[in-house]
Amino acid sequence: MIKVPQHIIDGIIRHANEDLPNEACGYLVGKGDEITHHHPLTNTDHSPDHFSFDPAEQFQVLRSARNEGLEIIANYHSHPSTPSRPSDEDIRLAYDPNILYFILSLAEDTPVLKAFKIENGQVSQVEIEAV
Repeated sequence: MIKVPQHIIDGIIRHANEDLPNEACGYLVGKGDEITHHHPLTNTDHSPDHFSFDPAEQFQVLRSARNEGLEIIANYHSHPSTPSRPSDEDIRLAYDPNILYFILSLAEDTPVLKAFKIENGQVSQVEIEAV
């Protein structure tokens, strides 16, 4: 289980809606099993079907997290019109088995946020506890 403050969940949803029709992406930072910071990043692909992080922004978040004694716990991205489950591309590009992958679906009226552990092509869902 991963603990996520409600204001961070709200921030992810807001970021995803602002970036429509494209996918939104970013990092979630914290310690252990608790997210404490939300870092929206620029999707340099500007695409509704896939995303790439801006490398300069990505490095800035990594440096900031290390300076604060925190770690990148997860990355997130939105699926503007598909369910919140990893696509084949998401699974193929999940290079880091030590982080979680959050996917927010905007396909329905109510956004659906789910978290996944992806290791060696195997996907398992991780429960999100809103705190």
